[in-house]
Amino acid sequence: MRERTSPPERRVRVLYCLIQMGFWGMLGAFCGYSAAVVQDRGFSSGQAGVFLALGCLAGMVSQPLLGGWADRHPAVPLKRILACLMVPSVALNLIFYFTRPGFFGTALIFLLLGAMETNSFPLLDSMAMQYIDTGVDVPYSLGRGLGSFSYAVICVLVGQQTARLGIQTALLTHAALQLLLILFIVLFPTFRAGQPSVRTEDRKPHSPLYLLRSNRPFTLMLLGGFFGMMAVMPIANFMVNLVREQGGGSGALGVGLFLMAASELPGAFLFQFLRRKFRNETVLLIALAFMAVRPALVLLSGSLAMLLAVQPFQMLGYGIFTPANVYYANENVAVEDRIQGQSLKMVMTSGMGTMMGNLLSGYFIDWGGVRAMLWMCICSGCAGLCLGLLAVRARRRTGQ
Repeated sequence: MRERTSPPERRVRVLYCLIQMGFWGMLGAFCGYSAAVVQDRGFSSGQAGVFLALGCLAGMVSQPLLGGWADRHPAVPLKRILACLMVPSVALNLIFYFTRPGFFGTALIFLLLGAMETNSFPLLDSMAMQYIDTGVDVPYSLGRGLGSFSYAVICVLVGQQTARLGIQTALLTHAALQLLLILFIVLFPTFRAGQPSVRTEDRKPHSPLYLLRSNRPFTLMLLGGFFGMMAVMPIANFMVNLVREQGGGSGALGVGLFLMAASELPGAFLFQFLRRKFRNETVLLIALAFMAVRPALVLLSGSLAMLLAVQPFQMLGYGIFTPANVYYANENVAVEDRIQGQSLKMVMTSGMGTMMGNLLSGYFIDWGGVRAMLWMCICSGCAGLCLGLLAVRARRRTGQ
């Protein structure tokens, strides 16, 4: 009987999709309600923005360090690193639920959770890309879309749960989903460094600064993603404020988050169609354009029904931006830097973009209400689109 030298592809595909669903469902229970949780504890919108920004900052600092370490130690399975991050985050989440820390204690908890959970983004992406680079057909965009659908379902369920049992119970659901994610990670087949790969072993990984300085189109596109994320992430994280502005409550918040996130599943299929028709950078430009349009549509919403109705436009912006950004990072850095390239992509977009968007949005809301926040988002989206166009122009001029 012939001995297997690699795990069955079906098992890899199914478990990768389950990991994406577990991860994004877990984040839906926490990120979708974190601003509401801390506001329920007496903190202001500005302070909530600080907490959210600290979580992003922690991931932003730790991601390049962890990505560089993973590139230098390919023998250590990425799933083991991911599991080591998730186990202590369960304990930290439960501590947060059973205690009522003040400003600095809450800030520390968000900082640590950001370092462990936000840090997982590039590891999830790289787990798929490792197999894809060896010829295994891992459905990354489908997995990411199913993850978004999981996020949506959890948001609406937690919305109903918190309406009946209190907003703080979202943390209990978060803990349960953390444990489920750890189970999926343990079951996922371990990628062995000795498996066939396109990696060139005699070339050492470069520093993050070198990657940014030597590849101007890549850097400009990352900056475009930074401003694009500043345009859309505050809408998700401060959805509670947008819903309250239109007279809605916790149940309507869950519905809004569901409509927003569920639209990312068809966005995954739309991405595959667009990628067959256009270059990946063109798909990114389409996504950046709609990331600028989305806050404008929210601004024009004059009722709760209209606010909920425009949430599916997330599909045309963030929904196709996320998979396109992952493939762009994988295709536009050297083979030996791919894990670090994913980390830089996450730092500049989901890290710095989300951090600055949350930080500024909280204070814009305190200063001028949600309309002031939305105008900030519109300007950021336009800046992101302009930088994306400059990135395409730079690539055509330099041939990179």
